Order: sequence, then C-alpha cells, then structure tokens
Amino acid sequence: MSTSQEQTPLRLESSILEALQQLIDVVAQLRSPNGGCPWDLAQTPQTLIPYVIEEAYEVVDAIQSGDKDAIAEELGDLLLQVVLQAQIATEAGDFTLKEVAQGITQKLIRRHPHVFGDVEVDGVEDVRQNWEQIKAAEKGETAAQKQLLSRKLDRYAQTLPPLTAGMKISQKAAAAGFEWENIEGVWAKFHEELAEFQQALEQEDKAHQQAELGDLLFTLINLARWYELDPTEALQGTNRRFIQRLAKMEAIASRPLSEYSIEELDQFWQQAKAQLAKEL
Repeated sequence: MSTSQEQTPLRLESSILEALQQLIDVVAQLRSPNGGCPWDLAQTPQTLIPYVIEEAYEVVDAIQSGDKDAIAEELGDLLLQVVLQAQIATEAGDFTLKEVAQGITQKLIRRHPHVFGDVEVDGVEDVRQNWEQIKAAEKGETAAQKQLLSRKLDRYAQTLPPLTAGMKISQKAAAAGFEWENIEGVWAKFHEELAEFQQALEQEDKAHQQAELGDLLFTLINLARWYELDPTEALQGTNRRFIQRLAKMEAIASRPLSEYSIEELDQFWQQAKAQLAKEL
C-alpha cells in the first residue's frame, strides 16, 4: 500500500472532525447573547420538539425517494437538532455533546458483545435477543417486569408515531383480553367520548380538552382496528388528497386564494374535486 493510500483515512477523519467543529461553533454563535440570532436564543428543548420530529420524517422521506443529495441535506438538518439540543443543555450545565457522543458509543459497545467481546451469535435473531436482554439489564428490569403488558405498551408509546403507537397499543391490549364484546360497544364508546370532548370544549380548560381529544382519537383508532383499517394510511391519503385539491384550486384561480370569499373557494374546491375524480 502506498503512503498516500495509508494517509487517506487520516485525512478523511480530520476533515470530518473539522466540519463537525465548524457546525458546533456556528450553533454556539447563533446561541450567543452577544450578536446571536434572536430566534435561536428564544428556543428551549421543548420548543424544538416539533422540529426534531419534522426533520426525522424528512430524513425518512428523502431515504424513500432515493435522492442522495436530499438524504445528505436532511441528515444535516437532523444533525443540527442534535447539536442545538446539546448546546442548550451545555448552557444549562446539564450535559455536553461530548457526553452525548460518549454515551452512544459506550452503549453500542455494550450491546454488541459479539463484536467487542467474546459472545458468539448465530444470526440476526440472536443479536436482537442479546440487545433486548442487555437493554433490560441496563434499565434494571427483571425478567418478570420485562413481560408486563404495560412495559411493552410503554415502549410503543415512546418509540412510534402517535397513530401507529395507538394502533399497536390497541392491538396488544385487545389480545390480552381488554376488548369490547362487539362493534356496537366500540361505537357506543365513540359517541360517549365525542360527547365528553364537546362538553370539554364548552366548559373545561385546555389541558382537559386535550385529554378528551386524545380519548376520542384513541377510540377512533379502535374503530379502525375493528374494521381492519389503517388509520395512518387513511390520514396520509386524506393529506395527499387535500394537497392535490388545493393545487387544482390554485390552478383554477387567477389570484391568491386568500383574496377569494369562502363561497368562491367552495366552488373551486368542488371543481378541483370533480377534475381529480375524472383523472382517476
């Protein structure tokens, strides 16, 4: 191997570290009280939650598209959220990006004893089982605790998008016997939750309204399960159709939609809906 070939990985490592340091420095400047960005300075870990979720979904969309440039860009946006969260935590004295990196590195080493230790595995399933056992031990879970239904459902709530988690939780709870006797019982529950939501909107504070909305949505998910429908796919389809109809409306209109009356917009909506129906 030539000298230039031997040095290539070192040069690559150096360039990566330099690029990461530049990102860290830029984020720190954005958060600086002296000449920083007012928007960045106003952010907290909580206000950034929607952006973390949004960027993660955009990474997934880019990967599914297969567009390499888009994947690189969206991964950069997601990396920004990690660095920004770490910067805010550093300012508060909670933890630093160094601790974040060290933590995940140590976790990967612990959970891959077949790579970094002397454990032998026979395929992917062995790796998965080892991972789960090590994870449970790290969290101090006993074998009995690990089997608790509530522990399993809590993992869905923590790791899946809300609609998907709701369906998983509903399915597992039903399999454990927490189920209505017939579909009429589910419909009765839906009407009960709808009435409670309407009452909360009229009489209760926002926290109670949010809780009742959640109960209503969860009941809708249960209805979908009974009818063997996918609520996530259903909502994605509705989102797509709404955007398609809106695009048709904009094509029909001669000026921005905001300049039309609600009656005119409704006419455009019906025209767009009819046009799209003909294209199917």
